[in-house]
Amino acid sequence: MKFPSPSSAEAVVAVTALTRRFGSKTALDDVSLYVPRGGVFGLVGENGAGKTTLIKHILGLLRAESGTVRVFGKDPVADPVGVLGTIGYLSEQPDLPGWMRVEELMRYTQAFYPKWDMAYAEKLREQFGLSPAARLKTLSKGQQAKAGLLAAQAHRPDLLLLDEPSSGLDPIVRRDILEAVIRTVADEGRTVFFSSHLLEEIERVADHVAMLHQGKLVLCGPLDEIKTQHRCFTLRFAGSQEKAPTITGALSVSGRGREWSVMCNGTRVELPAIAAGMGAEIVHEHAPSLNEIFVALAGAPAD
Repeated sequence: MKFPSPSSAEAVVAVTALTRRFGSKTALDDVSLYVPRGGVFGLVGENGAGKTTLIKHILGLLRAESGTVRVFGKDPVADPVGVLGTIGYLSEQPDLPGWMRVEELMRYTQAFYPKWDMAYAEKLREQFGLSPAARLKTLSKGQQAKAGLLAAQAHRPDLLLLDEPSSGLDPIVRRDILEAVIRTVADEGRTVFFSSHLLEEIERVADHVAMLHQGKLVLCGPLDEIKTQHRCFTLRFAGSQEKAPTITGALSVSGRGREWSVMCNGTRVELPAIAAGMGAEIVHEHAPSLNEIFVALAGAPAD
C-alpha cells in the first residue's frame, strides 16, 4: 500500500520497502514510511505488530534484510556514531543503573553527549520532581521513566524516539510525559517519534500517524487528514436485518437488528442514496476516533 511521503529534505526518518523476518514469522512486511521534520509522529498498533522491530532498525540495532533505513540521510548501521548522536531514546523499560543517584546519572550521561545542557537537565529534574540524591533503584516505575526521559532529552536531540514510554504508568505520569514533554520538544522544532498501542494517547499528541498491523503498514498520513477522510454512520432500517448489509466502499459494518454502524472512507456523498436504496436512513453521523479507524482497518482493537 502506498502513502504520500514528504520530500527528502523534510524526512528525518526514511524507511523504504523494509522487510524483516524472524524464522517463519514476518515482523515487518514491505514497510515504507517517512517521518517529517518537526512535530510528533505516532506509530500505533497492537502488541506484536512490529513497532519495536521497526524502532530497532531506526536505531541501527537490526540490519535491514530487505529495503533501506535512513536517519537524517545516514545509514544507522553503517554510521552508528553519526546517527545515535542525534537521537534521544527511551524504551518501555529503561535500563538504568540502579546503584546510581539521579545526579550521578546526569553527570554520567553528560559524558556521552557534547551538546548536553546541564541547565536544561536541572529544569527537567525539577519539573519531574526527582530528588538529585535519590538512588534509581528506589524510584517508582513512573519516576524511573521520568529519569530515563531526562537522560534521553537533556542533550536536546534532533530526534526523540519513545518506544511505549507510558506503558503501565498511572494517568498522571502519562500526562506529564505526553503533554509537558512531547509537545515542548515538538514546539522547539525537533522531532518526536512516539510508539504506543494506546491509541488515545497518540491521538492526543500526534501530528502524523502510521498504523502497523501484523507487520504491514495499513495507514499513514497527517492525523487531521486521516480523521477528516473517515466518517461513522448509524443506519436504521425499517425492519430487522438478519445479516450485515453490503455497502460499497464501507470499511466496516457492524450491528444487528434494525441499527447498523458503518465506517466509510470518502463515501459520504454516496451513502445517503445507498442507504435509501436499501430502505434505511442515516440517524447519526460522527467523526471517528483513531481507535475506531484502527478497528475498521485491522479488524480488531489495539490491546
